[in-house]
Amino acid sequence: MKKITLTLIAAMTLLLSSCFSTGLGTTTGNSSNDVLGSVLGSVLSSVLFGDQAGILGSWNYNAPSAAFTTEKALTKAGGAATVANLASSLASNYSNIGINRNNTSFSFLDGNKFSAKVNGIPFSGTYVYNPQNGDISLKTATETIKGSVTRTKNGMGLMFDAMQMVNILQKEGKVSNTAAVQAVSQLAKSADGARVGFELTK
Repeated sequence: MKKITLTLIAAMTLLLSSCFSTGLGTTTGNSSNDVLGSVLGSVLSSVLFGDQAGILGSWNYNAPSAAFTTEKALTKAGGAATVANLASSLASNYSNIGINRNNTSFSFLDGNKFSAKVNGIPFSGTYVYNPQNGDISLKTATETIKGSVTRTKNGMGLMFDAMQMVNILQKEGKVSNTAAVQAVSQLAKSADGARVGFELTK
């Protein structure tokens, strides 16, 4: 009986400690924390930064990021496993494009100005961030790109719908690998309400 009780206590301790894990499905291992982090962070509104100060600074690409707009959309698509599969598929396409920590980054500054590099191509402009829902608009010289910001286990998730992600890769990043860009677009379209993008770390 004593052994059973100790086992139950250990299990409950593990479960409770895991509940504080956050992320957006960018799991890279098989630990229980990674899986639970995927579940808790698979909806855009689940882990917000709060005020604008949270996103300020320089951020470098760390891994693909994926999430859904609502719990209903997540459930309909198949749950957190779908998010993990999206992130895994994104990773191979980003690799084909050549996206890495050294050539993809975003800096958000005071005064609502930003500078960025995607695939090594720099661009800049102004941004508007809504801390209530995580929406962000990046305004460059030629267009406005709308996305979503959320906190991840390792830093920040910056995600877009299919059309906006294509803009980021083709127009801003000058990515010439059309097949890989279209594959990323199709991944975003593959499940209603999906958003894809980058996990960024400082």
